[in-house]
Formats: sequence, structure tokens, C-alpha cells
Amino acid sequence: MKTQSSLELSDVKTIAAAAEAEARKNNWAVSIAIVDAGGHLLHFVRMDAAPAISALIAPSKAHTSALGRRESKIYEDVINGGRYSFLTVPTVQGMLEGGVPIMKDGFCLGAVGVSGVKSNEDAQIAKAGIAAIGL
Repeated sequence: MKTQSSLELSDVKTIAAAAEAEARKNNWAVSIAIVDAGGHLLHFVRMDAAPAISALIAPSKAHTSALGRRESKIYEDVINGGRYSFLTVPTVQGMLEGGVPIMKDGFCLGAVGVSGVKSNEDAQIAKAGIAAIGL
């Protein structure tokens, strides 16, 4: 049997604060979602002036990243590479860059999903949040 770390509320708050700070530093209005390893929502914020649709996209990116244990950009690249059948995968949404898994010792603890600016900027915000807990 393996022992696995898990996110605590203090971790989630640290990630959220750092991700929001990264967005504010760049004057980006986004939605930020943090999920556990099963893709279940632990934290969500929609910043002032963030697009309404970002409230749907950010949690989807986080969910996809957590369940896949990889960045959601990988799925976007697969589809853009011509494997359109991947769009039919049941219940998987948020297959756009901006979902980043929270990995420790080879295990996925959860993920951060961001939406509202360019996809690479969404990912930058998510990674800044994760870096705040030393991962």
C-alpha cells in the first residue's frame, strides 16, 4: 500500500492567493478553479471583469487536468494534431491550455484551471499558484 499526500485547505488558499496575485500583477481578469485529485472543486473565484464563460471553462480545465494527471494543453495539441475523434471522449471537457496538475512524488494531488486571457497566460497563472506551495 502506498502513502499519498493530499491538499490541505492551507495549500488551496496559498495556491489561490498566488494565482490571483499573478493575474493582478499582469492586469488579467480571469476565473481560477482548484480541484482535488478526483476533479472535485475545492476553490473557485471569478475576478472582476472576467468573461462570464470563464466561470465554466476554468473548472473544466482543472477537472480534465486532474483526471488526466497532465496539462490540459496536451489534449488541445492532440486535437489540433488532427485526432478529432478525441472530441468524443465522454465527460471530458476543458481540453484547452490552462489546466495544470498539482504533482508530488509522482502522484496527482489535484489541479488548477484558469480561463479568461490567452491560454498560455492562463497556464502561467496556474503554474504561479502551484509554485507557491513549492511544487
